[in-house]
Amino acid sequence: MKFTLSWLKKHLETDASVDEILYALTDLGLEVEDVVNPAETLKDFTIGYVNHAEKHPDADKLRVCKVDTDEGELQIICGAPNAREGIHVVVAKPGVYVPGIDTTIGVGKIRGVESFGMMASEREMELSDEHDGIIELEGAPEVGSRFVDYLAEHNPGAVDPMIEIAITPNRPDALGVRGVARDLAARGLGTLKPLDVPHIEGGFASPVGVSIDEDTLDGCPVFYGRVIKGVKNGPSPVWLQQALKAIGLRPISTLVDITNYFTYDQNRPLHVFDVDKMSGDLRVHRAKGGEEIVALDDKTYSLNEGMMGISDDNSVESIAGVMGGAETGCTPETVNVFVESAYWDPVTIAVTGRKLKINSDARYRFERGVDPEWTLPGLELATQMIMDLCGGEASELVSAGAVPNTARSYKLDAKRVQSLVGMEISEAEQRQTLTALGFKLEGDQAHVPSWRPDVLGSADLVEEVARIASLTKLKGKPFARAMEGVPSAILTPMQKREQIARRTNAALGYNECVTYSFIDQKSAALFGGGSDATMLENPISSEMSHMRPSLLPGLLQAAARNQARGFADMALFEVGPVFHGGEPEDQELLVAGILVGHTGPKDVHGTRRAVDVFDAKADAEAILAAIGAPAKQMVQRGAKGWWHSGRSGRLSLGPKNILCAFGELHPKTLGVMDVKGPVVGFAIHLANVPFPKSKTATRSALTLRDLQAVDRDFAFVVDEKVEALTLVNAAAGADKALIDAVSVFDEFKGEKAEAQMGEGKKSLAITVRLQPTEKTLTDEQIEAVSEKIIAKVSKSTGGVLRG
Repeated sequence: MKFTLSWLKKHLETDASVDEILYALTDLGLEVEDVVNPAETLKDFTIGYVNHAEKHPDADKLRVCKVDTDEGELQIICGAPNAREGIHVVVAKPGVYVPGIDTTIGVGKIRGVESFGMMASEREMELSDEHDGIIELEGAPEVGSRFVDYLAEHNPGAVDPMIEIAITPNRPDALGVRGVARDLAARGLGTLKPLDVPHIEGGFASPVGVSIDEDTLDGCPVFYGRVIKGVKNGPSPVWLQQALKAIGLRPISTLVDITNYFTYDQNRPLHVFDVDKMSGDLRVHRAKGGEEIVALDDKTYSLNEGMMGISDDNSVESIAGVMGGAETGCTPETVNVFVESAYWDPVTIAVTGRKLKINSDARYRFERGVDPEWTLPGLELATQMIMDLCGGEASELVSAGAVPNTARSYKLDAKRVQSLVGMEISEAEQRQTLTALGFKLEGDQAHVPSWRPDVLGSADLVEEVARIASLTKLKGKPFARAMEGVPSAILTPMQKREQIARRTNAALGYNECVTYSFIDQKSAALFGGGSDATMLENPISSEMSHMRPSLLPGLLQAAARNQARGFADMALFEVGPVFHGGEPEDQELLVAGILVGHTGPKDVHGTRRAVDVFDAKADAEAILAAIGAPAKQMVQRGAKGWWHSGRSGRLSLGPKNILCAFGELHPKTLGVMDVKGPVVGFAIHLANVPFPKSKTATRSALTLRDLQAVDRDFAFVVDEKVEALTLVNAAAGADKALIDAVSVFDEFKGEKAEAQMGEGKKSLAITVRLQPTEKTLTDEQIEAVSEKIIAKVSKSTGGVLRG
């Protein structure tokens, strides 16, 4: 929606500046999209006086002029035919930007003679297309004064700011300049000028009648019109042409320009038929389908069944509410016209315009909703302007149908502004605002004006009050605290544990994945699921038919996609639910991660190696430690079938409470999932880690020993099938009070080992740390503990101390 400041002031009595108006428009919900202010563009141009002009010594068509300016006399070279001594001109001094030629003026030499500026033409200043000569100013304007001040006095339209605003679909009333002025007046930026609607007395009966078919009354409830004979349709007045040009419309003729003016001025589209080209009366009807019309855009359109048209006795003369026909359009020879003003159903117009792919100002307004009660007043005002500008005599009014009843009212509850918006606005101010917007108040009932189809409830009344008062005045207030003191935790212990696990995974270098909870039956069966209990009744696709029994299928699918795109090494994890059955208690929260490929890129030091089971075990232990699992855990065999039987295990608290499974994924599993190995991973059961019995916000005190620990190394010869863990557990159980830690630091096996220790034997070396608590250990005490360790290991594994 475009309009000029002077156009706005025809409806709004205001002294507000352009900036104040622009701010208010956006604040009212009529967002300003563009402003074209010629005064701003031309502010640096000044008025000069040519006191001397002579022919250029080296060019026949150039003249060397001496021009008086506010900076003294300047020498300017000019090639305009009217450049001469004794005229007032518009001067662009060095440094001034000239919009018409997109150039900033500088000091230059023309054929060897210096020029210190430019004398401008109208086209160079984008005032018109005139460029046959420079501007000659009438009268005796002051030398050095601003040219925009001269224009404001002698040709105000040339420096009239143009404003373009965005209109939301719920505000059709703002598609007219008067509607915009009404909002600004309600805001307090001026006073809305009264609009007197004349009553035109017809001098004769209209020779053209109108009718609406019975099945079309829902699409055209009311149709008004009258004939005006003896008009003279020439170019429209300068003020009207300037107004239309300023908003981007091309002046055509007085009659057409008047209809365009009312479309933008009052959101009242009109159409004018040339009576002498019509045959009989006009009829509004539904198309049967196949009727053709050449519209005003010179394109031929075929109407579909159900579209509305306006026809005379011969053919369709107008696409109702969208575009008129070229056959009965006005020309400079038009003498007798029929002026039409009707109300059209918005939905029907929108459907017609979209199907025919016609975008017109009339369609744009009718499909959003014009004021039905302004149908007749708009016609009366247009009739008066046609008679004033084109002459002629008006006939009596003809009509069909009736203005639709849009009357409705809603209760105004002044307290709802506080509850819905949070603003404190007095009831008197609320009533004043609604009255300024055109609402009629009777007690606590607010009657909605016919031009506001968007107001459909009491809440809309509150919105209007708040909009005019300005939501920028709304001050944020914090919610009242539910209780005093430190607020209780929001997250549950399990949610907190899930958060810690997620952050620990990320800190270890894993990338988080979020995969679907649905997988295909084959993948689900591979990981212990795929039963009817977890099958979806209405799956999205065959690849999402079952609830996932594990997080590993989704992670392996992600790894396969990355490998297919050239990413061979990766670390992925996911935190989410898995489903072992169809009941709520069969759902479990897991943390799973996989390591694929190698530990890092190739380097000269040879540190790169394939990931192994101990990488997965270390990461799983780090996550368990972060979520509060006890430090002492059992390592067991017995991982599920998708793990490698000899390179996997379980961490548990006792034989039944399994905390985690870890290890290398079975090659067959990787083959089915199309993943290239090696792949190691872990799956942690978050709910199996016991929560601390004492709930405190602080950590327990750090216990430091002031006595020096003692490390002792042992090497045992054991059978090749003896597991290192069995030996470590045996050594740790020899004296639980003194032994703080046991770790393996060497394994010697193979042909050389068997040659020294016998067939089927190997050597395991461990370090045992002894930590005294009361006093420093003596040699005798250390020897005694060593004997216990040797005896315990020998009993549990059959091993002997290596000599």
